[in-house]
Amino acid sequence: MRSAKSIVRALSAGSSLIVLSMAAGAAAQTAPEQGATTVDEVVVLGSRIPRKIDSEGPAPVTAITAEEILRNGYQSVPDLLRAVTQNGGETQSQQSSSGASFTPGAQQVDLRGLGPNHTLVLVNGRRIADFPLPFQGQSNFTDVSNIPVGLIERVEILSGSASAVYGSDAIAGVVNFVLKKSADGTRFDFRTGFTEDGGGESQRLTITTGWDRGAFHGVVGVELLNQEPLWAYDREIQDSTKDSPVNTTARRAFLRFDEYDDYLDPGKATCDALSSLNGGTTYYANRPRYGDFCGSDESIGYGTILSERQGINAYSAIGYTLNDRTELFLDLQFSHSNLKLFRDVKTWMYQDANGSEDGLFFNADTGLIEGWQRQFSPEEMGGLSKGFTRNRSTSFNITPGIKGTFGEGDRWAYEVAFNHAEYRSKVRFPQIIAEAANKFFLGDSLGVDPDSGYAIFSVGANANRLYRPLTPAEYDQISQDSVYEPRSRTDSLSASLSTKELFNLPAGPVGFAAVIEAGNQAYELNPDPLALKPYYYALVDSDGEGDRDHWGLGYEVRAPLLSNLEFSTAGRYDHYSFAGNDVGEFTYNLGLEYRPITSLMFRAAYGTGFRAPDLHYVFSGPGNTHPSGTDYFRCRTEEPDEEIGDCSYSDEGIVAYRNGNRDLEPETSKSFNGGVVWQPVRNFDISIDYFQVELTNQVRDMSLDAILRDEADCRIGRTSGGSTVDPNSPTCRDAVARVDRYASGPLQGQLRGVSTNPINIAEETTSGVDVAAHWRIPTESWGRFNLAAAYTWVDKHDFQQYPGDPTIDKLAFDSGYYIPREKGTASISWSNDRLTTTLQGQYLGELPNYDEDGFIDASWMFNASVQYDLNDRVRLSGTINNLFDEGPVKDSTYSAYPYYDISWFDSVGRSFYFQITYKMGGEGL
Repeated sequence: MRSAKSIVRALSAGSSLIVLSMAAGAAAQTAPEQGATTVDEVVVLGSRIPRKIDSEGPAPVTAITAEEILRNGYQSVPDLLRAVTQNGGETQSQQSSSGASFTPGAQQVDLRGLGPNHTLVLVNGRRIADFPLPFQGQSNFTDVSNIPVGLIERVEILSGSASAVYGSDAIAGVVNFVLKKSADGTRFDFRTGFTEDGGGESQRLTITTGWDRGAFHGVVGVELLNQEPLWAYDREIQDSTKDSPVNTTARRAFLRFDEYDDYLDPGKATCDALSSLNGGTTYYANRPRYGDFCGSDESIGYGTILSERQGINAYSAIGYTLNDRTELFLDLQFSHSNLKLFRDVKTWMYQDANGSEDGLFFNADTGLIEGWQRQFSPEEMGGLSKGFTRNRSTSFNITPGIKGTFGEGDRWAYEVAFNHAEYRSKVRFPQIIAEAANKFFLGDSLGVDPDSGYAIFSVGANANRLYRPLTPAEYDQISQDSVYEPRSRTDSLSASLSTKELFNLPAGPVGFAAVIEAGNQAYELNPDPLALKPYYYALVDSDGEGDRDHWGLGYEVRAPLLSNLEFSTAGRYDHYSFAGNDVGEFTYNLGLEYRPITSLMFRAAYGTGFRAPDLHYVFSGPGNTHPSGTDYFRCRTEEPDEEIGDCSYSDEGIVAYRNGNRDLEPETSKSFNGGVVWQPVRNFDISIDYFQVELTNQVRDMSLDAILRDEADCRIGRTSGGSTVDPNSPTCRDAVARVDRYASGPLQGQLRGVSTNPINIAEETTSGVDVAAHWRIPTESWGRFNLAAAYTWVDKHDFQQYPGDPTIDKLAFDSGYYIPREKGTASISWSNDRLTTTLQGQYLGELPNYDEDGFIDASWMFNASVQYDLNDRVRLSGTINNLFDEGPVKDSTYSAYPYYDISWFDSVGRSFYFQITYKMGGEGL
């Protein structure tokens, strides 16, 4: 939205801050620091029974406050969540090709690496609508990129099954974003940022204000955001194919080849005539063993690393006190954003009416079976703006309700609320119109060649069209946007009842809570109808639309069995109706807290989880995607001495066939944690917790790459690492059946397609240890020091696709998964009167390399920050993210662009953020 952009730019021009910053981390069970606002009794994540916000419970809860967000240098919610050590799954970055193709602009959280759809995301304890397009075209998930980081009061993170409290989805854990609920006076926060190497400038303005006029009170917050794009060509690490550690051959911008994949030489003069394209980088190139073509090293760098985004987020919590026991409330959240990203320049090859993508046709003029391949340069497109994927999205939550107390001494508390959440998008994907491009380059078909079965073209006068630059007008004739208008919503009516004193035991009062909920959830993809058939090049999508009804009933009890022993339990029954199916499950949690002495607590919790299948897993219609895949079988049998990334069959265009599954069963889980919290002195505490999550009947789409790897292992009888494989195992029989190869003709044995669909998977289990420590050191002369550290070590993460299959160690380098065994954060802060400085480091353990025959090194990334209060109304803040300008960890085998793992790294480099805070009215900062 342009108005937001103009406002923040104007403010940016008028601000002059010079600040330095680094942020504290960390992570776990954060105790309030001196000067922080504390709340005596609130509902803390993991329970509906009020307790002290800084008290420990049977399961560890990580809390990150607004002040820590500022000091740690977290510039967005995805940035914040990446630093959480329990967030062990791969993250969809802004330059993810999968994200650009399926869910442009959306980002997710993945606790324990069990998949983003197994983490429940709440805002103020309530569900929000899913992103309306499915994650990787497969499952529903919650987008966290639009949650306004400037309006957050604190973030609470509970890892492990919490279905007994929150219902379905809370298998790996819960992340709850608590937005500001009160404000005295009006606060303005303006932040501007830039990168040291250029590109990616940003501005953010946050305004919060509140009022309390007798019975009427509330808080309102608004956040305006402007983020400029950062282009891949702005970073030397990924602006050229020469950056590849494996294959530095130019990209094939113009290519003509025969049925044997031998390139047909265009001649140097032909390529010289195209040299002005791709910024003057197109030249006569050669690929060893294949031949000559017209290529460009730098045409690969047209994608965005950071997306362009302008947005506005607004939030309001309004209350009206009817009497001293009853209050009406209304919570409102609204978000609107315009996002632009660039995945890559568009390409074309011949595609027949059935959507076949082998690209071959019979050239009547040469008597050869040929393939023509074409990439369209920015000059031909009429500028890079023609290639933006655009997502204009709006999401909102409306929650009216009534809450209050009754009984003697206000013993009972209740709340009745209705929540409506909705997420709407209008997404424009740039596409090439297959038939229009076919006719432009090849003319009309003359029929089918009886010997080869390929379409016949007499290119004649069109022979030079492959090697002639298009005008922007000609490009417009063969291209258009494919427009999707997806929508998702969730409606629920809930009533809860709680008391801290149901009755008294000798050791103290028993707390109790009960909740009943009912609602409906729905989604509809509303794709471009033309995208459901082979109209666009390399795209045949699927539709999806459906809903489900839900009701649930739950309870919680917390009871002191002894003066130093507390027991808690929760139980809940959830029932779902969808696609003619009715599924229900009772889940429960059990917890113990034992304090043999005041400074020491042992705790343990066991819980079961339940999750109904995703709507898109169930209701997805038949459709195809057209990815590329590696033919591991042919690489390993025909070119065994070549690296996989340099194999002739490492980038085969194939068709992925997909359909939903209405016979999916619910997922179930078991979760256990046990640990100790020790606070030997007032200013030091440490906690160590063991965790284990066992997920059964897991629903997920089968991995195309994993199927192709399995097919090769099964047909050869051993893995690439040399382990023996049983070709008669369930996985082998299934993988071989899913891979479609040409049975005859010149393409015999070549990959044609792979069938994938969501299935119930037998079991996935992960276990490990979380450690967190805080040490606060007040001094009389040197100010206050705060040290914090958090660390997660994963002992195992095992996966078994079908009963009887061998168990896959997802932490092994040849497992096909790229998740770390270790993550950690550590920070040190110093404050003295008006000045606070913080240095924070984030540690990422070793990851598998691209060839999956070893590991890449572990890494550290540091942030620094400083805040200075000019007075009790004005604060200056500054942050340096990536203080030492560390790049992605080098992987000498990473042959795929951008030559590093974008789930864990980026090439943004050192960046600087300056912020000014001004408080008007009320108490000081």
